[in-house]
Amino acid sequence: MIRLKQAVIVEGKYDKIKLSNLLDALILTTDGFGIFKDKEKQAFLRRIAKEQGLIVLTDSDSAGFLIRGFLQSVLPGEQITHVYIPDLFGKEKRKRIPGKEGKLGVEGVSEQVLLQAFARAGITADQTDSWSAMTLTPADLFEMGLSGRPDSAAKRRALLQALALPERLSTSALLRVLNGYVTKEQFDEARKEIGV
Repeated sequence: MIRLKQAVIVEGKYDKIKLSNLLDALILTTDGFGIFKDKEKQAFLRRIAKEQGLIVLTDSDSAGFLIRGFLQSVLPGEQITHVYIPDLFGKEKRKRIPGKEGKLGVEGVSEQVLLQAFARAGITADQTDSWSAMTLTPADLFEMGLSGRPDSAAKRRALLQALALPERLSTSALLRVLNGYVTKEQFDEARKEIGV
C-alpha cells in the first residue's frame, strides 16, 4: 500500500473503491461531469491542491480526458500531478457491455497496472511523504455529538463551516476528510470555535 500526503481525485465511486485497496490517502471523486457545475467542490479541490497537492487519475477515454482538462483549467498546474492509465480494452466486471470506446477505466485495470501508472508519475511507496493524519472513528463522532443525536446535523454543518469544507459532506465523507486531510490542531481549533 502506498501512503500519500497528496489527495487523489478520480471520476467515480467505483474508481475510489479500487484505489482504496492500494492507497492510504484521501481519495475524492469528481462525480463524473458533476464537477463542472459544483463551485463548492472546485474551491475545496483548489484548497487541497494548495495545502497538500492533488493527484489526478481519470479514465483514458474521451470523458476522462475532458474531466482531466477541466480540472487542469481550474487548479494550479504546479500543485497537481497527473497519473495516466494506459489504453486497455475490455469490460469492467460490474457492467453488461463495454464502455462507448471499449477501454477499461480505473476500476477495471489491474492493481499492477495502477501501481505502474503511479510509478511512471514518480509516485512510489518509497518516495511518498509521510502524513500524520488523525484516526477518528464513527464512535468518536458520536461521542462528540457530531452523529447520532438530534442536533448532530447542525453541529456537523458548523464544523464544516469552521473548517471551510463543503457543506454537502455526509458523515462518512466527513470522517474520511478529517482522517486524511485535516490536522489534529485544525480539528481541535474548529471544535473549540463551535463548542463541541
